[in-house]
Amino acid sequence: KMKTLYSLITAFALVVTLQSCGGKKEEQVAVEAPAGMITLDLSKYGKPFTIFVPDSTFGKMEIVEQTWGALEIRIGKNFQLSITEDPGDVELRKSDIKADDVNKFKSFLVEEPTTIMWESEITKPEFHFYSIQKLGNATYVFEDIKSSEAEPFSKESVQKMLDSAKGLKEVKKEAA
Repeated sequence: KMKTLYSLITAFALVVTLQSCGGKKEEQVAVEAPAGMITLDLSKYGKPFTIFVPDSTFGKMEIVEQTWGALEIRIGKNFQLSITEDPGDVELRKSDIKADDVNKFKSFLVEEPTTIMWESEITKPEFHFYSIQKLGNATYVFEDIKSSEAEPFSKESVQKMLDSAKGLKEVKKEAA
């Protein structure tokens, strides 16, 4: 077991060394992921962009393409992000939130033209967000995945998901 771990660490170190020494002809500046985050390329799921998601210390990553078109990224219990290609409607979403009789609305913590983050409560405070991000001709809605079984998200967890949504970067197709 130790031998396998050592082999993996050695292989990783070799790859990192080769990458950092490699071709200087690429003038594109690699976008550094914030501490504890990695860059996730979603182009193979039909989303032409990358986002920052928590690294493996946060939990196991699961990416699920739902039949209704949502792409769900779950990492541990505190990062559960849903992405749908949809024009979105912040005003409609705000009225739905305020009209919810079960999950009682408390306040908006972020209230921007394309993004909201709010606090609500069923039995204890919980936080959610809804963000519309435009990229090229497509518009995507990012939001946390609400689960009745799981503990509600903390403000910090929701802020991390919101930062991921706002930090998306277009994946440029290489010209052949």
